[in-house]
Amino acid sequence: MVQRTAQKPATSGSKKTGAKPHSGLDRDALLKAYEKMSRIRAFEDRLHEENATGDIPGFIHLYSGQEAIAVGVCENLSDADYIGSTHRGHGHCIAKGCDLNGMMAEIFGKDDGLCRGKGGSMHIADLSVGMLGANAIVGGAPSLAIGAALSGKTLRNGVIAASFTGDGGSNQGTVFEAMNMAVVLDLPIVFVIENNGFGEATGTDYAVGAPDIAARAASFGMPAVKVDGTDFFAVYDAMAEASERARTGGGPTTIEAAAFRWHGHFEGDAQLYRTAEQVAQLRETKDPLKNFRSSVDAKKVSTADLDAVDEQSRVLVDEAVAKARAAAYPPVENLLTDVYVSY
Repeated sequence: MVQRTAQKPATSGSKKTGAKPHSGLDRDALLKAYEKMSRIRAFEDRLHEENATGDIPGFIHLYSGQEAIAVGVCENLSDADYIGSTHRGHGHCIAKGCDLNGMMAEIFGKDDGLCRGKGGSMHIADLSVGMLGANAIVGGAPSLAIGAALSGKTLRNGVIAASFTGDGGSNQGTVFEAMNMAVVLDLPIVFVIENNGFGEATGTDYAVGAPDIAARAASFGMPAVKVDGTDFFAVYDAMAEASERARTGGGPTTIEAAAFRWHGHFEGDAQLYRTAEQVAQLRETKDPLKNFRSSVDAKKVSTADLDAVDEQSRVLVDEAVAKARAAAYPPVENLLTDVYVSY
């Protein structure tokens, strides 16, 4: 019989957890976190421009506005831990440590890409840093991540997993099945629901029957909290508690993080479901990078420090684009490689 720990109910709104407060993060940790958020923003801003040239194959779904979620989660994980991603996966990749040059080359369909140009934007993966892959299947990550979590529990190596799912994907039956299995098997996993308000063009208030997604997840018998997904420190603290629970045998947790994507569902989305004024207001008041700057301890990190990080991010992304454009496409003879795996 599986022995389960006592579970906590879900709560709505921002929640202070029992984790070490963010004021305990030292200067290096704060700069590292901001660096990753800044890299994501610069990467996505540049892709927004590059996509208009017509040189990028396939669809692109930008992560701008949600940077604090990916980084707040992944700063509590090691390279040995695993994450499962979504179609909006660039931010998750960068937060988990994927190489910018390899990512950009992959998006341009080049042979130097992390998946040799065969995956593109929606299928970037890098197992060397625990990135199981971006996933074009809506709600596909939880069922993969529980497998990684089961592996960690079976091998007793301290490895945990986290899955990212959007508010629209949270309605998928596979997500419910994964949550239930995680509770039944007491798996070391954190389900991260990124609630950006829209499942493609359908509002969460219409498509999700429960008052909030965290409450629905709690009904499976796990702790579940809802936090401000534009606040790195709120996400970080919630994930610190959830990851500690997972590593010490306490089982799964769900974190619902509310944020706002700045661009359309995909590049080219006319966004008829909201106005340009609404988006402009979100950029002004719900910017994760601005929130970080206004909340960070100025005695540890100065505005000049953060400005230098932003400048370096732009330089690195410029270099990544130049390398990707100059790189070769995969040779024809590689067409059928990496299609089947033999055990």
